[in-house]
This record gives sequence, structure tokens and C-alpha cells, in this order.
Amino acid sequence: MQSDALTVYVVEDDAAVRDSLALMLGISGYRTVLFADAEAFLEAWREEWAGCVIADLKLPGASGLDLQAEARRRGSRLPFIIITAHGDVPAARAAFRADAVDFLEKPFDHAVLRTAIETAFSQEERRLRREAEAGRLKLLTAREREVLEYAAKGLHAKEIARTLGISTRTVEVHKTRLMAKLGVRNVAELVRFALAGDVAPPESK
Repeated sequence: MQSDALTVYVVEDDAAVRDSLALMLGISGYRTVLFADAEAFLEAWREEWAGCVIADLKLPGASGLDLQAEARRRGSRLPFIIITAHGDVPAARAAFRADAVDFLEKPFDHAVLRTAIETAFSQEERRLRREAEAGRLKLLTAREREVLEYAAKGLHAKEIARTLGISTRTVEVHKTRLMAKLGVRNVAELVRFALAGDVAPPESK
């Protein structure tokens, strides 16, 4: 199982299915929150939620696909897994076009569902990591950002100093501060962080 910070949000109107999913997921070590319909989920939804949504295709009121679309409209990045008792190729296509992780027909193998959840959680962990990195990048001063951008391009301290018109010693001081703010241990990690954070060199902006 992945991070404890991630939750499986189950949106299912059939109480028996909902309880069965909650039991199975709980035994597997997942934290779950249950909803009987799309409206209840949307009313409770918070921007900081992380994990994935398992939504039945046929819900009273808004459908699972409607919920997926409305969640996206509101800014939710939660991955969706759509489940249904009725095989529906157009609905499956619509779900995947909206970036659903999977579309599962009931009754489905629990191992298949767990695999879909793990795929969704992996997506979420990458998203959360990118957001954390972006947050740390905001801590940088304009000069530190410049040094990071040139480091990402592969320039050494002397080259960066010459380009920016500052001393090599000053560049090294900026690098030290950068590493502390970004939580990296060496220049190689600093460059990887810059590339992962999509920090573009000044010339390509």
C-alpha cells in the first residue's frame, strides 16, 4: 500500500456494495470515506483531499461520469476508477477520455481493483511531489532562481558567475542556500530537482 495520507473515496448508492468495498479495502489497509451519491461527495469535497475516487457509473442523480466531470471543473485532481454492473462501451470511452484510471465491471476481482487503486495512488504521489517541489521553488529569491536555472542547464559555478556577473564564491553561497531550501544534498540532486520541477534556462523562456 502507498502513503497513509492517501484515501479511497467510495461513491456507491448500493449500501451492500458500499459496505463490502469498505470492508475489503479496510482489510487491505486502505483508509476509506464513503458516500451514497455524487452530491454528498461534492458537498464534502475539499481541495486538499488526496487519493482516488471509486464511483459507480449509475448513481441516483448525477452519474459517476457526471461526478468525474464536475470534480474536474471544481479543480479536483483526484484520479477516478469507474465501476458498473452494466457493461457500457461508450461510457467506458467517456471515462477514459476524462482520464479515469480504470473502468471495472461488477463483479470484479478485488486484486484488479487494488491494482487500479495502486495505479491511482502512484499518480497522486507524483502529483503531490510536484506540488511540494513547486512550493519549495517559490521560496527562492530571484537570484537563487537564476542560479538554479543555469545549474539545470549544466553550467558550473565559474560559468554561472561569468554569465551573471558575480563571483564564483557568491554562486557557491547561492547553491548552498538553494540546497537548504529545496532539501537536496548535492549539486546532482539540485539539477535533478530543477529538471523535475521543469525549471527552464533563461534562454528558452
